[in-house]
Amino acid sequence: MADHDDNVVWHAHPVTQAQREELHRHRGAVLWFTGLSGSGKSTVAGALETALHAQGISTYLLDGDNIRHGLCRDLGFSEADRRENIRRVGEVAKLMVDAGLVVLTAFISPYREERQFVRELIGESCFCEIFVDTPLDICEARDPKGLYKKARAGELANFTGIDSAYEVPVNPELRLAGEQLVTNLVTQTLDLLRGKDIINL
Repeated sequence: MADHDDNVVWHAHPVTQAQREELHRHRGAVLWFTGLSGSGKSTVAGALETALHAQGISTYLLDGDNIRHGLCRDLGFSEADRRENIRRVGEVAKLMVDAGLVVLTAFISPYREERQFVRELIGESCFCEIFVDTPLDICEARDPKGLYKKARAGELANFTGIDSAYEVPVNPELRLAGEQLVTNLVTQTLDLLRGKDIINL
């Protein structure tokens, strides 16, 4: 990665994050959903965004597949490309937090180091790691996109959980048992947000 050009200087805008948060009536934050493919990350994040939106919370959902249609369409699935994918997502999420939004992200993000990078980038008080802990056999049985079947057949390389590692979060802000009803998982996540004073529903 290239170093910053000395001529590129960060510009501080007159409207601050705190002022934007006051307008939204809640804090900006990142809810980082991580887990295996098929664990339910996107499903829970989508249901949570619906619940937050209904309560007047300003949100945006960054989903792994959607990001790869645009911002990260030039990246593959090698370890280096996966790390760059998460770096870009982290930088976008940071800007959205500065805008005062509650940002929900649904990415496998298999490596602890890359998740820690985003945590440090965003800041401890604004970052919540949410581990959707669904066992591999259940994820593989669900296989909503048919990816496990392809990986088992040798048609898909570097697939997390099969021939690429997933490093389980050590101290996530929240661990969700992915076999539960989505409504229960959403309730648990809302409780986390209230407890961290991100929202006050």
